[in-house]
Amino acid sequence: EALQKSSVPIGIKTPLRPGTTEGVFAMHFNIADAVHDNLRNLILTNHGERVMLADFGANLRPLTTELVSADDFDAAAIDRIRTAAALWMPFVELEDYSSTVDRTDIRNTTAIVLTITYNVPSLGIKRRALQVTLHVL
Repeated sequence: EALQKSSVPIGIKTPLRPGTTEGVFAMHFNIADAVHDNLRNLILTNHGERVMLADFGANLRPLTTELVSADDFDAAAIDRIRTAAALWMPFVELEDYSSTVDRTDIRNTTAIVLTITYNVPSLGIKRRALQVTLHVL
């Protein structure tokens, strides 16, 4: 627990929003929250979106247009997430993955909700869940 809290900012919270007392942007002061935010950004980033790091991200957007079946999507998505995490955040251990499809999205699109459970043993983080939503246009 002592490793997880800091009196100095650890990283910028995303999405970006104005800071209060910590500076121009809102900042993380808890390392577990910073890791969570960074993992979410890694999963939601597609190849070519990060300047100077063309292969950064899990590159899931192309899967949403190639969606043939839920089983195919799940297998490809977890493979891409595992590959990205191993390369960019090797200290994160992915434990579990599930997805649900929501066809009643208010934007008249299909939403795929991914839930990833992970551990960071070096920080004492166990079974923390991250949920991200991808919209299929």
